[in-house]
Amino acid sequence: MTQQLLLDILPGALPTLDGFMAGANQAAIDAVRALSPGRALYLWGGAGSGRSHLLRAQAQAQSGHYLDARTPAHWLQALATDEDRALTLVAVDDVSDLNDAAQAALFALFNRWRAAASTADAFALLTAGDRAPLTMPLREDLRTRLGWDLVYRIEQLSDEDRAQALRDRAQQRGLNLPDDVLHWILIHHDRDMGRLSALIDTLDQYSLARHRPVTLPLLKELLMAGRPSPRRQPARRRMNRHRRVRLL
Repeated sequence: MTQQLLLDILPGALPTLDGFMAGANQAAIDAVRALSPGRALYLWGGAGSGRSHLLRAQAQAQSGHYLDARTPAHWLQALATDEDRALTLVAVDDVSDLNDAAQAALFALFNRWRAAASTADAFALLTAGDRAPLTMPLREDLRTRLGWDLVYRIEQLSDEDRAQALRDRAQQRGLNLPDDVLHWILIHHDRDMGRLSALIDTLDQYSLARHRPVTLPLLKELLMAGRPSPRRQPARRRMNRHRRVRLL
C-alpha cells in the first residue's frame, strides 16, 4: 500500500441520489429527482453540503452534461448555441466561480433553455452555488435567471446524521466500524460526505489488504500513507550549497 491508494480510490466513488444522506434536505433531493425537461433548479449551500454530489448524480442518471468553473467556457458556450445537439440535462456547478466568458455562456444557455421549455427540444437545467441567487457575485442578468424556477438551500448534515450515514456505509460493506474510529473521523476529517464515504470504502480495502481489523491506529496509518512524501533536495544542489559554505 502506498499514498497512491487514497489518490486512486477517494475520487472514484460514483455519486448517486440514493447514496446521499438527506438529513433536512429531503425536499431538495425530491426536487432533483423529479427534475424534468423544461424545468430548472438552483441549489445553494456551503462547502461540503453535497450540492456537487447531487449535480453529478443527476447528470449521470439522466445521461446529461456536468460542468463546473474549471470547465473551459467554450464547452458551455457550445451547449448553449449548438441547437443541433440534443440535450437532456445540463448541470453547471460552482457558478459563483465562473469567469466572464463562462457567465456569458451560462446566460445564453438559460435563454436556450427558456426558448425550448415548451417544445420537443426541452431539457432540464440544474445549477448550484455557495449562496442565494441574488447575492451571487455575478452579472445582474445571470443572477435573476438563476432564480427563474425552483431554488433550494442545501443544509449541512448534523453530526448525528453524518455518523449514521457512515455507519450505514460501513454496514453496506460488511465493515465493523468501531465507535472510536467513527468519532475520530467526525472530529478530525473532511466534513464533505462524498469524501467521508470514500474514506470508509478505502479503509475497508486497506483493512482487507493488511489482514487487520479496523482500528484507530490502522486509520491513522492509512491517512499517513496518503500524504505526499517530503521532497528531498537533489544531492548535487546539497553538495554545492555545502561547498559554498566551506569557501566562505
